[in-house]
Amino acid sequence: MSSRAGEEFDAERAAAEVAGLLAAPVPATGPTAAESDPATDEWTVTVGEGFRIVPLWEGHSLTGVYAPEWNEAVEAAEGHLALLARMLDDHWGPHRPVRLHVALLRWEAGAPVEPLFEALFTADLYGDLVVWGPLAPDGRWIALTVGHSDGDAPLVLAALVSDRPITEPDDEDSPL
Repeated sequence: MSSRAGEEFDAERAAAEVAGLLAAPVPATGPTAAESDPATDEWTVTVGEGFRIVPLWEGHSLTGVYAPEWNEAVEAAEGHLALLARMLDDHWGPHRPVRLHVALLRWEAGAPVEPLFEALFTADLYGDLVVWGPLAPDGRWIALTVGHSDGDAPLVLAALVSDRPITEPDDEDSPL
């Protein structure tokens, strides 16, 4: 669960939080660490070498939910992502997709992946990225994603900032 559990999606708030990530601190080096609210133990942020990942919204638990309600929950989460992406496109120009399937296959096979991708997968954020960058004034990159660990877990919309380019891994060396 994230610190956003139980909150309604607010696109204006989410857009402001994403824009605020451009000024958020990111460590230049060091290990990846997920932080939680001390009172609730809910995920609040993950920081690592050159990046910061934060939850923006979390849906309801999908325990005992089946189609069509499950499909509606997925569509709602993807709709939140699309709305937020359109809002940010208006500010930063068109985004580009970054598919994560190659990095995910490598990670699942035990092969090394970039620390950013490993942090996303560890946080159960398996969805492809919607990316802008490099953005002025300091060339940071911003991305959004939706993910969840399994069919019962809530869907989570998250944002990240990176001081390094966010690019799609080359599939030439994919383990499959």
